[in-house]
Amino acid sequence: MRTWPSRRDSTTAVVLLLPGGKASSTSPSTAKHLTVRRMVALASAVHLTVRDRGVAVRLLRYRFRGWNAPDLDPVRDARWALGEFRRDFPGVPIILVGHSMGGRAALRVADDPAVSAVCALAPWIEPGEPVAQLAGTEVVIAHGSADRWTSPRTSYEFAVRARGITSSTCRFTVDGSGHAMLRRVGDWTALVRRFVLHATGTPDALIRDATDTPSPQGLRVPLPRGLR
Repeated sequence: MRTWPSRRDSTTAVVLLLPGGKASSTSPSTAKHLTVRRMVALASAVHLTVRDRGVAVRLLRYRFRGWNAPDLDPVRDARWALGEFRRDFPGVPIILVGHSMGGRAALRVADDPAVSAVCALAPWIEPGEPVAQLAGTEVVIAHGSADRWTSPRTSYEFAVRARGITSSTCRFTVDGSGHAMLRRVGDWTALVRRFVLHATGTPDALIRDATDTPSPQGLRVPLPRGLR
């Protein structure tokens, strides 16, 4: 696990980032993979935003690259990490940010008692994905309109069901962006930074307004260009 420590003696929150992977693979996840490099950049941006607030940032390195049903290896790895955080930072809220397979894993482990908010970026979601575990959790989903690897339609349908479990659910459409989040990278990064600030006590108007907007509009909010 890669770490970005806070600059304060006491930790007020932990942000755990979960990278993507593959449907099936027992190869180890390494720093050379694009999805890991992208999450390193996001983690660094988040760290620069919240390092003076006592927020610790962590990037999980999976044992294996694959989802590997029925074992669900990234879910197991994420639950292990959450257990470590609960031991090291008792009573501290944990915020999850996941991309692709990592978004799916983040949503799956939202039932951990320490998890307060989840941001799923271009999440890999299959029809019938469970939502009951999201009760009491703030959920932000973002999906590129040009994504050909994971389905924006399926993430929208998931968001509809998730909003029935937790009203604190919103979803953004990143127009013109694909799965790797390279096009409009600044807007993706800004959304994650704002989400973490929002989840750690600084309300964000964009997220608040999207959450308050009734379905379906509140689950198809165009992410503004030039976001800061």
